[in-house]
Amino acid sequence: MGDVRTGDGRVRAEMDDALHAAPPAVLIRPAAPADLEAIGRLGAHLVRTHHDFDPDRFIAATPRTEQAYSSFLGTQLDEPSIVVLVAERDGEVVGYTYAGVEGNDYMSLRGPAGVLYDIVVDPAHQGQGVGRVLLDAILAALAAKGAPRVVLSTAEGNKSAQRLFARAGFRRTMIEMTRELGQEG
Repeated sequence: MGDVRTGDGRVRAEMDDALHAAPPAVLIRPAAPADLEAIGRLGAHLVRTHHDFDPDRFIAATPRTEQAYSSFLGTQLDEPSIVVLVAERDGEVVGYTYAGVEGNDYMSLRGPAGVLYDIVVDPAHQGQGVGRVLLDAILAALAAKGAPRVVLSTAEGNKSAQRLFARAGFRRTMIEMTRELGQEG
């Protein structure tokens, strides 16, 4: 995979993809208001995917999830401690990532860190390196903002994401456990 930085700070990544004769180009760039509809669609996909992993733990998507997701992330685009990037292929947003730099978090018992909140790739573009390009770009953006480390959470059932993060050098540090109240223990 080779990355080419454009003059405006965007990254064009040429990905090796054994399924295609020529590697498809993916442009990683800061999200803009015009991207919010696609981000909302991808955010709703994220919600549905997690709910499918464990419907007792994760919220279900509603008819308003796409709009709510895009509206919320729209409020984040100009926040100085936040980074929202999109992956664009042939003019279409095929993924996004959302992260922020946070200070001490005594609930999580950690010092300052970049926190990766979301990384989502359209199902039609998964398995083609888009997630890794997004991950590398968000890690670079968080480092540029001074984050000394990056933490994230991933669903127990999301094995492909866990493999991606492990290949990128992440290690397991916390395990979330859930129990619905009213059940015998």
